[in-house]
Amino acid sequence: MGLTKAEIFTAAQNEFAAIAKVLGHPARIAILQHLLKANTCICGDLVEEIGLAQPTISQHLRELKNIGLIKGNIEGTRVCYCIDHDNWRAFKSLFRDFFDTYKPVSEEEDCC
Repeated sequence: MGLTKAEIFTAAQNEFAAIAKVLGHPARIAILQHLLKANTCICGDLVEEIGLAQPTISQHLRELKNIGLIKGNIEGTRVCYCIDHDNWRAFKSLFRDFFDTYKPVSEEEDCC
């Protein structure tokens, strides 16, 4: 994060931004939605489900795994992925806390 001067922001702000950046790609959202819908480890090919090439899917899975949203096991040539439940809850709490800081003003006091 050289140009963003990450050091002037808190660890929590940098963590939140890193998670949001990973979530900023629709393919990753589609992968997460598929894993959430399946509610189990996926050990098959996501190419048909997502519609992207295998190397592209692998890169997106790597990004999701690096941030901790998913976890995976390698068994020979087979790779299985699923939601990392502990991290999912932590990230959910992080986002909820962030959005809950907004306290709307009444329509009479609207600032804009």
